[in-house]
Amino acid sequence: MVLLLLFDPSGLDFAIEHLFYQPGLGFIGKRHVWLEDILHDRAKQLVIVFGVLAIIGLVISLLPTRLRQWRRPLGFLVLALGLSTSIVTPLKALTGVHCPWSLSEFGGTETFTPLLSERAVTEKPGRCWPGGHASSGFSLLALFFLLRDKRPRRARLALVFALGLGAVFSLGRMMQGAHFLSHNLWTLLFDWLICLLCYRWILYRAPLPQRVAKLQLELLEG
Repeated sequence: MVLLLLFDPSGLDFAIEHLFYQPGLGFIGKRHVWLEDILHDRAKQLVIVFGVLAIIGLVISLLPTRLRQWRRPLGFLVLALGLSTSIVTPLKALTGVHCPWSLSEFGGTETFTPLLSERAVTEKPGRCWPGGHASSGFSLLALFFLLRDKRPRRARLALVFALGLGAVFSLGRMMQGAHFLSHNLWTLLFDWLICLLCYRWILYRAPLPQRVAKLQLELLEG
């Protein structure tokens, strides 16, 4: 986050977006059925369904059922997913950053301004920072923290899955001209930080001295 604030990423952002832009025609993925209907709408709906199932599981865990032992993990999952995705809309409204497709460099009418600069005068403030669709994928970083202590191998798989899904979502929207690369990087960093803090607050338990000694012994023997 500090590096993104200290070094303006707009040069790289524009260079990448120009790869997906054809003068006179627009962005190559702007009206692409697969990118819009499948990768954007349907994929987002699947993540929403997963979140709803987590909420249902949490509610059931409050009752005297077998899911009661999963109350804390489910609570973490619901909180991490909820915060990771809910911060996007207010941040978009607060920053007023325009999408690439709205900028004069890509056939639009708006003037580009860096993230921390004063916005150019406009009748239609932008709503493109951070990347919203990317948060649908990167919010699943919560699965890594959910599994990291008891199922480290599965946790690594979950990490790769969340990063991969978020990257695919990000690339799809970049091809459509909806976001710059830095918009999605900010989303990744926000979601990672949120999931980390939720994990530290809800799931993390400092290892007992005996367990630490046992782990050290196992490492030495291994």
